[in-house]
Amino acid sequence: RETPSAPAVEDGELSWTYAELAQQAEHVADALRGRVAPGDLVGVCLDRSVALVAVAVGLARLGAVYLPLGPTPGERRLATVTERLGVPCLIGDPGLLPAAYRAGERQALALPTAGANAAGQVTAAFGPAAAAPPAVPEGTFYAVLTSGSTGTPKAVAVGGGSLASMLRGYAERIGSGPGDRHSLLVGVSFDPHVKELWAALTSGAALSVPPEEVRWDPDALTDWWRRAGVTVAVLPTPLAESVFARPWPALPALRHLVVGGDRLRTWPAPEVTARVHNAYGPAEATVMSTMHALDAGREDTGTPPPIGSPVAGVAVCVTDDEGRIVPRGTPGELRIGGAGLSLGYLDRELTARRFVAPPPGLTGPDAEGGTGIDRVYRTGDRVRMRADGVLEFLGRMDDQVKVSGVRIEPAEVEAAFEHDPRIRRAVVAARTTGEGVVELIAFVQPHPGQEPPAAAELVRGVRDWLPAQAVPAVVRQVTDFPLDTNGKVDRAALLAADAPDAAPAPARGEGPRSATEQLVLRVCGEVLGGGTEIGLDGSFRDAGGTSLAAARLLAALEESCGVRLRAPELLRQPDLRGLAALLDARRATA
Repeated sequence: RETPSAPAVEDGELSWTYAELAQQAEHVADALRGRVAPGDLVGVCLDRSVALVAVAVGLARLGAVYLPLGPTPGERRLATVTERLGVPCLIGDPGLLPAAYRAGERQALALPTAGANAAGQVTAAFGPAAAAPPAVPEGTFYAVLTSGSTGTPKAVAVGGGSLASMLRGYAERIGSGPGDRHSLLVGVSFDPHVKELWAALTSGAALSVPPEEVRWDPDALTDWWRRAGVTVAVLPTPLAESVFARPWPALPALRHLVVGGDRLRTWPAPEVTARVHNAYGPAEATVMSTMHALDAGREDTGTPPPIGSPVAGVAVCVTDDEGRIVPRGTPGELRIGGAGLSLGYLDRELTARRFVAPPPGLTGPDAEGGTGIDRVYRTGDRVRMRADGVLEFLGRMDDQVKVSGVRIEPAEVEAAFEHDPRIRRAVVAARTTGEGVVELIAFVQPHPGQEPPAAAELVRGVRDWLPAQAVPAVVRQVTDFPLDTNGKVDRAALLAADAPDAAPAPARGEGPRSATEQLVLRVCGEVLGGGTEIGLDGSFRDAGGTSLAAARLLAALEESCGVRLRAPELLRQPDLRGLAALLDARRATA
């Protein structure tokens, strides 16, 4: 109302003001009014775009529940989720709708279709009424799916009061306001994008939409930050670590860089001019519960960065197996209470198991503005609270495995490998052999440019840090780690690729006909690693190339050829022979 002409969303050369965004949101609300009631779940299958923002605001005005599913959630997953949760309405590209929604009533939404990630058409589709949908708690503002141990995603319901509390705590640490530009970079199915979206809109800042390639190319990312004038950015941990591994570019506008989603192992170099914050928070506690501003000049960089202290409105404690608070310095399970807690799951039994009574003596703010805490969320994360109240993340409680009768914490084993200065990151997973024996496998990633250490040498080094049972039986060197849809390391994919019966894909087609084709074939093989074989008529993506592996491929080719390709150019090549031809053509005109 006060500054309707201020920019609300920017996408390259395109820009929409707050007045224009408000008009688009009202159109969404009007189109759904009478078909979608307050408290109804609305599945949103859109990518990062002004249309996504308008839908989020429109659903809030309507009182409906925003359920972000991402632009391509997969037909089977989408059908399962919508059927199980009884989602009455889906919004997205009509070509992606499951059969049950294609057959029903549809309403075209007149939303912008221009922009880096915009859908060509946006439709609201109404499905059949569910027989017995789960009850959505009163006051739910948005719902988000999280991984379930059974393979079925869990739906978390977050109230408007909890979101408001988190945004106030976030604003106290970041200090955003009019004139700031926030990145809208996190994948839509991952709940930190909710923090990005509403932190900007509730502070009068603008949301800046990046093109897709910046999400997996560190050079393209920092170029976009500079080009778009981004002042506040959020990054998934693996991508942040890739950015920190490169020389820090001149980014005078970037004031704050918030990292989260996985265990951060890397400290930013002193040359990093932005204030880097390591944030932690499960979806059940509304995206962000703790935060720590990293200062490599004043802290011990020999240990991983801590996850910090609770933001305003949050109370935390560390407990033993019986739920009793342990002394500072003692490892235990992190439990979270206060105004930032979600309302629970769309499953009452699961809510009762994970949201429990607080331990005696824990006080802090609640959702109604009082100081009594009536429940806490058991995170399942193992932490240690330092004497100064700052939390250190140690790993997942349920990641613990028993080897020869001894409980082993994989995070401890990973840290032992990372003491070696040549190792950038280690990931440890457990596998059960055909004889029923549990063995640990360490996947280690050397620092770029470092001579890869021999497995036997690494094992000798970790013996000084670990009990005998915790020393991995197998050590594998990798150039990159596969990531799941939330940007976390996919341990299951690592184990599947290393399975004894997983035969490498055979090389296909005619061999290399030029020095460039030989180079491309060799560099791709080095980047993919793990015994993967790929022919020149094969696609880098089809051979298992991950987003971060692609970034390494581009960097390696630039170092070898002096030609810097961009992410879209790599993606457009049908095979490696086409990639080699592109390199030759680019070198000829350089």
